[in-house]
Amino acid sequence: MLTLLDAHPRYGRREMLSIGARGLAGLGAANWLASSALATPKSLPISDKSVILLFLHGGPSQFETFDPKMTAPVGIQSVTGEIQTALPGITFGSSFPQLAQRADRLTIVRSFATGDGNHDIKPVVSKETSGANVGSMYARVAGANRPESGMPTNAMLFPRSVDASTGPEVTAFGKMDSPGPLGAGFAPFVPGAGGDLQQNLELKVSIDRLGDRRTLLTELDRQRFQRDEHGGISTTDPLQMQAFSTLLGGVAGAFDLSKEDPRTIARYDTAPLVRPDQIDRKWNNYNHYVDNAKSLGKLLLLARRLCEAGCGFVTVTTSFVWDMHADVNNATMEEGMRYMAPPLDHAVAAFLDDVEARGLSEKIMLVATGEMGRTPRINQNGGRDHWGNLSPLLMAGGGLRAGQVIGQSNRDGSEPSSQPIRIKNLVSTMLQTLIDPAELRLMPGIPREVLAATSEPPVEEV
Repeated sequence: MLTLLDAHPRYGRREMLSIGARGLAGLGAANWLASSALATPKSLPISDKSVILLFLHGGPSQFETFDPKMTAPVGIQSVTGEIQTALPGITFGSSFPQLAQRADRLTIVRSFATGDGNHDIKPVVSKETSGANVGSMYARVAGANRPESGMPTNAMLFPRSVDASTGPEVTAFGKMDSPGPLGAGFAPFVPGAGGDLQQNLELKVSIDRLGDRRTLLTELDRQRFQRDEHGGISTTDPLQMQAFSTLLGGVAGAFDLSKEDPRTIARYDTAPLVRPDQIDRKWNNYNHYVDNAKSLGKLLLLARRLCEAGCGFVTVTTSFVWDMHADVNNATMEEGMRYMAPPLDHAVAAFLDDVEARGLSEKIMLVATGEMGRTPRINQNGGRDHWGNLSPLLMAGGGLRAGQVIGQSNRDGSEPSSQPIRIKNLVSTMLQTLIDPAELRLMPGIPREVLAATSEPPVEEV
């Protein structure tokens, strides 16, 4: 992920990463990279909270998740049935037993409408965010890195962030890491376990010289000055600058799951829940189903580690797997939920228990949603098609009142019967958790796009 590269045959990349994280943490060199582009004022209108946006790419069904509509006719109601939750009179789709037990820690929104049935990435990047990743808006206020540690304030996790054997991210529907008009310096930091997602920092310093801190610092200064001579460090690759800051700040270990308690890793692990041999290979999305199961739990664990280390906004997504038309690409609704629900149910439950045990429930907000919902009626093949008038939305922590259901849907689950909650309200909720909008208006130089996005009513006030 972030490495010191050595030619010595006794040392591999993992050992060098460890040396880099430990050996540089006490050097007092974290700020050598500081530039005007990344500098932040001493006092900022930001909270001490974090947000994790779990993007369920493909559009999950509102019926089979958190609004089963079992009083509606067959063909509309959830094909997986319902299960009673910890909240009296509230049921979820029966594929979510662990979340049903923890419903008193959740906020479920049943009147969320993303506005259209298009495949895109609108909860992450949309017109409401002026084409910028939501986390980029936060980074524009907070700065791209924490000055005291070097931790990126905005990160994005794909399956390859935790498992090099998984496929690349889906880019057909837009770049989720786009900073839009805010500038490349505020794009999410994307750690990777391999392939084109990997942003390696390679400092070619011999292992025999690593013991001499003065030599290491001299080498780092030399590289800094080389960049200054070519137009200044503010013009270099922003992701490389983030990599330098992260490594030199001594927080690289936050990206390394091997440093986590093995029991915690096992608790989050979703791979055993849906094995590759349990998935029908006839679906073109077979590899996506496999990658989702292999990576989802560990992605949420890594997101928690990053938030705990100071990252303010983390976007998590697996693959394009919540599209259940029952066509050549996608499984039927019933079969698809067998592949998709157990990992989601397990991973989010593990996350809720973990942050509660660590005393972080009020500090970290989790948001889970997709780009749309699903049609009220099952199609002739047993799937549901695109539907933009109603979408599932789960939220937890970060100061939200727990154990509530916000809004109502109509009888056939086709649209809200109460005031609709829109993407603009969701975006504002996430940003207002992280940023004080009143103080933000007093801060000079804030782009109008950021001011507008933080000015909408949050979910609980709609």
